[in-house]
Amino acid sequence: MDNNENIQFDCSRGCTVTRNEKDELNCTYRRGCCKLEDYDWLQGVSQRQFSDVFEVRFKNTRKGFYVNASGQSIKMGDMVIVEAQSGHDLGIVTLEGPLVGRQMRCKGLDPETVELRKIYRRAKQLDIEKWQEAIAREQDTMIRARQIAVELGLEMKIGDVEFQGDGTKAIFYYIADGRVDFRQLIKVFAEEFRIRIEMKQIGARQEAGLIGGLGVCGRELCCANYITNFKSITTAAARCQDLSLNPQKLAGQCGKLKCCLNYEVATYMDAQARLPKVSEPLDFEDGLAYLVKTDILRGIMYFSYEKGSLANTYPLDAAEVREIIKMNRNGIRPESLKTEPEPEIPEFITAVGDDSITRFDTPKRKKSKNNRGGGKGQQRQGGKNNGRGRQRNDNRGAKSGKNGEA
Repeated sequence: MDNNENIQFDCSRGCTVTRNEKDELNCTYRRGCCKLEDYDWLQGVSQRQFSDVFEVRFKNTRKGFYVNASGQSIKMGDMVIVEAQSGHDLGIVTLEGPLVGRQMRCKGLDPETVELRKIYRRAKQLDIEKWQEAIAREQDTMIRARQIAVELGLEMKIGDVEFQGDGTKAIFYYIADGRVDFRQLIKVFAEEFRIRIEMKQIGARQEAGLIGGLGVCGRELCCANYITNFKSITTAAARCQDLSLNPQKLAGQCGKLKCCLNYEVATYMDAQARLPKVSEPLDFEDGLAYLVKTDILRGIMYFSYEKGSLANTYPLDAAEVREIIKMNRNGIRPESLKTEPEPEIPEFITAVGDDSITRFDTPKRKKSKNNRGGGKGQQRQGGKNNGRGRQRNDNRGAKSGKNGEA
């Protein structure tokens, strides 16, 4: 554990893998790299109803709820052997206590009527060794599966492969636009890998959540961090926020519209409801003023005398625009848009007060000169200056003498 080079971080399952001096394999739960992690804000609160129900996490975003039928004391972070559809699987306990019941209700499961699979026991050293051997096969299996799909001419993409804890079954996650005939593919997979095959179709957003990554904002992808239910996103969300309909900027790493476009739609719709609807240009004495731009959140509307031009724009507050519209309906025309005072716009002020990049750098200290060396230098410089001053005075005296003689 002291040597960091021997630590292997498995972020897809949220654990670290090390070997001790006796060459024994140790797997430790690591919450920092756990995708779709749930924060237990009820930690320490006990409840008998969910005392034996746990949330168990497997690879990437696959989780499940299991009941402890082993009689052993199980806590968060333990590696357990759980019941699977065929054979058994190995997972990590990521949640316990009353918060498990809330998570089950969020996913549409009734804690009182749902039939949960069982936790057999805590994982032994032999189980962990077999689990790591199966994990080591996943990368090569995925590459070979992609080659087989290309050879068979199937329009699909193998996104990821997950082996079961006992190594007898593998889940192949794939992406396809249409229907795919798997009859020949499953036969080839079974002969090639000698395991049971399960094909599971996912979308482009789910693939980005499985693989993970960083967005243009510099943070982890939302689909890999906390989003579990993907809602439909349309370009209407971008239009509502007055964003440029540029597909390169609006699309995420999955190739679809970014999920964050839906975050502020409600705020913008609420702000737009407070703005007046300008269907016609405003009529002033010196001409018509056309709406060219709107700052939705600030409530500022920009008008110009030239239609569709952003050269000379004049800002107006939403309340002033509403009053001018009423005046135009009554046949009254204001003097000029140029005489309108500029609205007071609250500007953002940073708490730091200085945006310089070097504001956190320690100031460099000036090197103090030696007193002896400094004195000598001053004497030398003074001697030179005095000599020059004498020469200049002598020259000036000579010149004045010549002028006097002349």
